[in-house]
Amino acid sequence: MELATQPLSKRRDAYYWRLLATALCFFLFGLGGLCLRLMIFPLLNLLPGHTERRRQRARHTISRLFWLFIRLMARTGVLTYEVQGAERLGRPGQMIIANHPSLIDVVFLIGLVRDANCVVKRKLWENPFTCGPVCATGYISNDGSAEMLDNAAEVLRSGQTLIVFPEGTRTRPDHAPEFHRGASAIALRGAALITPVVIKVSPTTLTKAEPWYRIPLRRVHFSLRVGADIDPNAFAAMGPPPVASRKLNDYLHHYFIKELAADERSTS
Repeated sequence: MELATQPLSKRRDAYYWRLLATALCFFLFGLGGLCLRLMIFPLLNLLPGHTERRRQRARHTISRLFWLFIRLMARTGVLTYEVQGAERLGRPGQMIIANHPSLIDVVFLIGLVRDANCVVKRKLWENPFTCGPVCATGYISNDGSAEMLDNAAEVLRSGQTLIVFPEGTRTRPDHAPEFHRGASAIALRGAALITPVVIKVSPTTLTKAEPWYRIPLRRVHFSLRVGADIDPNAFAAMGPPPVASRKLNDYLHHYFIKELAADERSTS
C-alpha cells in the first residue's frame, strides 16, 4: 500500500483546479455509496457464507474503495498525505483512538485497516448515500446508550479492531480536542490494547459546519502518525471503573494535546 504521495505539478496545485477536482471526488463518493447499496452489496450477499463472512466481505470492500478514494484525491491534486506506523494497525482486540480534525479522517483509517469495525454517527443510517455501507458492515451507531458501550466492548473482546473518535464530532479549528469518557469506558471493558493515531491537517479543511467547496488557498496535507500502544489494564488497576475511566480519558486527552502541540512547534 502506497502511503505517501509525490509532489504534483503547479498546474494541479491551482485553486480552481482543486475546487473542480474536489467537487468531482465528492460526487463520485456519493455515487459510489448509492452503487454499493443498490448493486454491489446485494450481489455480495448472494455469495456463499454465514453472516460474519458477508460482513467481512463488506468491510474489505469499503476499505479498498475508501483507499481508492484517498488515492483519487491525491492523484487529482486535492491533497497530499503521509502515514507513519500503518503496519501496527489492525491487530486483534485493538482499539484505535484518533482525533478528528476533518470530515475524511474516518475514510483514511478505514482505508488503512481492511477489516475494522467503527463507531460512527447515528445520522449515517438516515443518509441514502451511507446507510447501505454502514448496515452491511455492521458498524456501531454512536447513540450514546449503555447498549452501544456494551456492543463496542463485545466487538473488541471478539478480536475485532475498533476505530473510535472520542470527540464524537470534528474538532473546531484552533481548539484543542475534547474527549468524551465513553471511549475510555469501552477500552476498559474490552480492549486488548489501545493505539492512538494523531491526525494533523494543514491547512485545516472539511471542519465542522464547513462546506466541501470552501477549500483552502493552498493544497491540504494530511499527516497520520501511529503512536505507541497503551495497556488498558494499567488503568483498570487504578480503581473502580468510573475512576479508571476518568484517569484513562485524562491521559488520552493530554497525550493528544501534547502530540498536536509538538507538531505545531515543528512546523512553525
